[in-house]
Amino acid sequence: MRLQPVVLSGGSGTRLWPLSREHFPKQLLPLVGSRTMLQNTVTRLNDGFFKFPLLSPLVVCNEEHRFLVAEQMRQIEVIPRQLILEPFGRNTAPALTLAAFSALEAGEDCILLVMPADHIIADIPAFQAAVQTGYQLAQNNHVVTFGIVPTRAETGYGYIEMGQPLPIMAMDSASIPKAFRIKAFVEKPDQETAQNYLQSANHLWNSGMFMLRASIWIKEIAAHASEIERACHQAITEGSQDGDFFRIKHAAFETCPSNSIDYAVMEKLTTEKENHPSVVVSLDAGWSDVGAWPSLLEASPRDQDGNMARGDVYLENSRNTLLLAEHRMVAGIGLKDLMVIETSDAVLVVHKEHAQHVKNVVSQLKEAGREEHIKHRKVYRPWGCYESIDYGTRFQVKRITVNPGASLSLQMHHHRAEHWIVVKGTARIIRDNETTLLSENQSTYIPLGVKHRLENPGKLPLEIIEVQSGSYLGEDDIVCFEDHYGRVG
Repeated sequence: MRLQPVVLSGGSGTRLWPLSREHFPKQLLPLVGSRTMLQNTVTRLNDGFFKFPLLSPLVVCNEEHRFLVAEQMRQIEVIPRQLILEPFGRNTAPALTLAAFSALEAGEDCILLVMPADHIIADIPAFQAAVQTGYQLAQNNHVVTFGIVPTRAETGYGYIEMGQPLPIMAMDSASIPKAFRIKAFVEKPDQETAQNYLQSANHLWNSGMFMLRASIWIKEIAAHASEIERACHQAITEGSQDGDFFRIKHAAFETCPSNSIDYAVMEKLTTEKENHPSVVVSLDAGWSDVGAWPSLLEASPRDQDGNMARGDVYLENSRNTLLLAEHRMVAGIGLKDLMVIETSDAVLVVHKEHAQHVKNVVSQLKEAGREEHIKHRKVYRPWGCYESIDYGTRFQVKRITVNPGASLSLQMHHHRAEHWIVVKGTARIIRDNETTLLSENQSTYIPLGVKHRLENPGKLPLEIIEVQSGSYLGEDDIVCFEDHYGRVG
């Protein structure tokens, strides 16, 4: 059987605000190393370790992130087998169900390796050995999950209680991860219970990674959460290919309940069936789900005082501190157990003991109708990016970068006019029926109500400064007439 990697990239990572945001979540960020978490997830299987055939990854992501995900795949020269777009999140059980139906629609009951896109795994050979074990078990119709060997009494994770061990055939059994029947799934414990779990060595952290045949998952989700199975089947069968993306049927998916793989199926397998097929493979590979800022500190290289610093920073007489600066110089003196994260429009300072409450800031921003939880000042688009560098009453200044050969949509605004100054590269300007070329230090004016388009005909990035003026400067003041990327508005 061929192995189908399934990458679930729908999370929002609110506990890593202000770096992680709704339109640019943590899996799309290079939190450890030069590659993003999504890129690291995809490339964990790519060194020829496995003896079985490996398919290109199937990625399930939010529709809002589609161009970012596609670009990150292009950067590592990976062509996904399918890029399934969710119009809104419905948790992991529907996402896996969409992937399983997609695999079966392609005519193959392959083994699915389900991986969240926002995990860190430091020991790749250990991870690959665990996958090898999981592949054996999945071939025999087991539903496999991966349990992390605990390194501390953690209260922020769910646990898996191990049952009877399973025999695994291998040339060198000493190096093969152990597998066990699952006795029970356990909710996040209190500190005393977590300490008992650690000492007993009979519990593993629940990683959220799974391995099973596509048909087995469809069988189990139909038995235990039939509404999810029906909605996802209709969403896939009535969906359509749109260039590099597969768009599921919006109306069908809207009826789909939100649920996790664990709650929808896995926990029920252990309680309803005496000889249930669910098993857990023990994984000791430097794993972290980077669920909060202290997790990133633990997973990153640190100095002799336990500090992790990145950007233009200065640290003195500090211990166990994370200091991350993106846009300006940040100095920390006499800090202990603090997380300090600076971005262009927000600064977070939080003690590690309170890091789980960062999500409360995001909730407050939503209630106040602010946008700092949604996007950064620098916003990525399929043609490049723009960054707001100044704004006030009736004006806004942006720095716009257009990739070589790319172009913005043909559009018009009801409430604003725009001045464009070319800083670098060559711009082709379409304004009503007029087309002109502008080079560095040249400018043009787009009056209110005029159809226009900005293009980069050159081989180098185009950079312009845009000055907007008018009564309303929101991004929704766009009437789109034509777009190369299939967007509306």
